[in-house]
Amino acid sequence: MRAAILATVVTFFLGITAAYFVSRYRGNLKGLIDGIFTLPLVLPPTVVGFLLLLLFGKNGPLGKLLMTIGKSVIFSWPATVIAASVVAFPLMYRTVRSAFEQIDQTLIYAARTLGVSEWKIFWKIMIPLAWPGVAAGTVLAFARALGDFGATLMIGGNIPGETLTIPAAIFFAAEGGDMGKALLWVILIFLISLIVMILMNYWADSQHKIGSSQR
Repeated sequence: MRAAILATVVTFFLGITAAYFVSRYRGNLKGLIDGIFTLPLVLPPTVVGFLLLLLFGKNGPLGKLLMTIGKSVIFSWPATVIAASVVAFPLMYRTVRSAFEQIDQTLIYAARTLGVSEWKIFWKIMIPLAWPGVAAGTVLAFARALGDFGATLMIGGNIPGETLTIPAAIFFAAEGGDMGKALLWVILIFLISLIVMILMNYWADSQHKIGSSQR
């Protein structure tokens, strides 16, 4: 849970930043950039985990950089956060980007004509108008971070009390024949996911009713 929550926080800010950049970018590399940001969504989780091992391993560029300060994230709790953030990022990015691109551009142009800074346009116009998409992306990112198995296991390993996540606990309990324990973990993650989705739907319905009453 703590890894999923922290990964959601990281993904929240990175996803919004990336979505804002790509939604405004008009260069020829837009398709390539979008493809790179979305790639973890379509790659097998084990491939994502392997690529993270190459980056953060002792011979990887980021791994060597961390070794200069005597740090290593492989098979540590931060590794689970990194893996969960990477696999959850595309959902946050794609959802928020779609929300940004659906904003009526005449509102943006009018604000610029009135001399409003880009920073205020982002916080005062774009974020409020895109907030349903931002909230939906956050929920999807949390669910994805909570349910990741392959990438987290590849880079974080299976250390009880340190890097063992709920999906990994289910797998190893079932593999060891402890079906009762596996079932308890399944019920737990099922209830957590269901509660999150119910709250999200309740919030969306309330926002729709507020919007309808204002109109």
